[in-house]
Amino acid sequence: MAIIITDECINCGACEPECPNTAIYEGADEWRYSDGTSLKGNVVLPNGKEVNADDVQEPISDEIYYISPDKCTECMGFHEEPQCAAVCPVDCCVPDDNHVESEEVLLSKQKFMHPDA
Repeated sequence: MAIIITDECINCGACEPECPNTAIYEGADEWRYSDGTSLKGNVVLPNGKEVNADDVQEPISDEIYYISPDKCTECMGFHEEPQCAAVCPVDCCVPDDNHVESEEVLLSKQKFMHPDA
């Protein structure tokens, strides 16, 4: 399951540098699959979606920090718990019920983005 940032976010930015997948972006910022990962060029994501990792993606939120669910692994393979939730001063980094994934899927996604980790 990915993590989502709720609208209680105060835009403090504490979460962004903690993400080992570079899946957290400031509101209105564009993102790429290649940001902070080993992904380059045309790739097929573990969920079967075909993308160009270097193409700019539209912001998920224009107002608050947001997490790209395709890149979020809940810090599996890096940490014991999601680091965004651990550092959030207002507890607005919560499980995203719309993106439920097993531990196995999260770990495979982590290995896909970071094969040398």
